[in-house]
Amino acid sequence: MRLTLTQRLSLVFAVLLLVCCGTSAWMQVRSNQMHEQEVVQGLSRDLAQHIANDTVLMDTEGLMPNAVRDLFSKLMQVNPSVEVYLLNAEGKIVGSAAPEGRIRRERIDLTPIQRLLRGDALPILGDDPRSVDARKVFSAAPLKVDGKPAGYLYVVLLGEDHDRLAERGATSAALNTALLSIGLVALLCLIAGLTAFALITRPLRRLTETVSQFDIDGVPVTPALPVAVEKTASHDEIAVLDATFRQMQARLGEQWRSLTRQDQERRELVANISHDLRTPLASLHGYLETLSLKDATLSPADRRRYLGIALDQSRKVGGLAQSLLELVRLEHGFVQPVLERFSLTDLAQDIFQKFELTAEARRVELKATFAPNASAACADLGLIERVLTNLFDNALRHTPAGGEVELGLCPQGSFIEVTVSDTGPGIAPELREGLFLRPFNIGGARRDGGLGLRIVHRILQLHGREIQLIDVPGRGATFRFSLPIDEETATALAVRSMNLNTPRQA
Repeated sequence: MRLTLTQRLSLVFAVLLLVCCGTSAWMQVRSNQMHEQEVVQGLSRDLAQHIANDTVLMDTEGLMPNAVRDLFSKLMQVNPSVEVYLLNAEGKIVGSAAPEGRIRRERIDLTPIQRLLRGDALPILGDDPRSVDARKVFSAAPLKVDGKPAGYLYVVLLGEDHDRLAERGATSAALNTALLSIGLVALLCLIAGLTAFALITRPLRRLTETVSQFDIDGVPVTPALPVAVEKTASHDEIAVLDATFRQMQARLGEQWRSLTRQDQERRELVANISHDLRTPLASLHGYLETLSLKDATLSPADRRRYLGIALDQSRKVGGLAQSLLELVRLEHGFVQPVLERFSLTDLAQDIFQKFELTAEARRVELKATFAPNASAACADLGLIERVLTNLFDNALRHTPAGGEVELGLCPQGSFIEVTVSDTGPGIAPELREGLFLRPFNIGGARRDGGLGLRIVHRILQLHGREIQLIDVPGRGATFRFSLPIDEETATALAVRSMNLNTPRQA
C-alpha cells in the first residue's frame, strides 16, 4: 500500500497519540491507586498500634484464640476491608480469621514492617497473606509479653473484600466517563493534528505538484530572486526550498533555451559554411575538369586564365577551412591569450600595409585617426592582429569605390578604445541581433558574419572584452572595442573570462 507523506505522517501521529493516551490512562489509574494507598495507609498507620494497646491477644502461654476471634469479628463489622493477622517474632503467621485454605503464605517479610515502624515515606507495601506474590498497604504494631517482644499485629488495610468491590467498579459510570473523556480528547487531538499536518504540508504538496509537472521546454524565463534573499525573507524551510527550486527551474529554462539557440546557430553556421564551400569547390572542380578534358585545344592564355580562377577558388576554400579550424580552436579553449605590451600604432601600420594594395584596387581610402597618447596596449599581439584583419577585410569588401575605411584609437581611462568604420551600406537593425554569433546576409551578399565576426567576438571574449556595433552619423558599419593599457588589468580580465567561459563547448 502506497501512502503519501501526509498520510504517513497522519498514521504515525495517530499511533503515537494512541500510545500516549493509553500510557496516560494507565499512569492516571496507577497514580490514583498509589494515592489511595498512601491516603489509606496514612490514615490507618496507627490502627494496629491502637488495637495492640486496647486488646490482649497473647499471654505467657501464647495466642489467646477467643480474644483473636472477638477482635476479628469486631473489626470486620467496623471495616470489612481490613484483615488482621498475628505474627511471631520471625514473621510466621500464628493467628488469623481467614477461611480455611485462604492463607497462601506461612511467613511475612518483616522488612516492610520495620520500615513502617521507622516512619519511612508512604506508601509502603507488605506481603499479602492471601496471595502468593501480591503486596498491599498495611498497618503493623509490635506485641510484647511481660515487656519482651512476642511478635507483631499485622493488619492488611485493603483486603479481598475491597478488591472484589474495586473489580466490580471497574465498569462503573465514573470509569466509563473517564475513558470517554480520554477518547474524546484523543479524537480532538487527532483532528487538530491532521489539520495541522494538512496545513504544514500544503506548500510541500504544491512544490511536489510543480516538480511533477516540470517541463524544461515550457519553463518561462522569469528572473528569480537569489536564494540568500529568499532565506532572509522567510524562515520556512519549505518556502526556501520552493524558492530555490523555482530559481533552479528558471536557470534551467534559460540554459536550455541558450543551448537550443546555440544549437540552431551552429546548424545555421554549418549550413552556410557548407554553402560557402560548395560554390568555390564546384567552380574549382569545373575549371580543373575543363583543363583535363580540353587541355590539347586550349590556348596558353585560356589555360593560364583557367588555372588562375582555379587557384583563386582553392584559396577561398583554404581560407574558409582555416577560419573554421581557428574558430573551433578558439571555442574549445585550445587557444589562450599570451599577454604582452605592444604599440597599437605600429600594429595599425602593419594592417594598413597588408591591405594597401587591396584598397588601391578597390579605390578605397585607408584612414587613421589616433588621439594623443594612444599607443601602447596589453593583449595578445597575434590575436588582436587577427581581429583587425577580419574587421578590415569585412570593411573593404563592403565599401564601394570612392569610400573609406577608418581606424581610430582613443584613450579611455585604463583602456584604449579601438574603432573600425567604413562608408558602406551598414547593417540594418533587424540583422543586428546575434550579429557576432550567427551568419547574416546584406542584399544577398555574405558579409563574412559566419566566421570572421564570430572569431573576432571570441578573441575579444578571451581578453575579457566585448565588441559592439554602434551608429555613427555619416558612416556605414562602425565596430568598437577596447583593450587594457596595464598588464594587471589585462591579466585580471583574462582570468575572469577563463573562469566564465572554460570549458566552452562549440
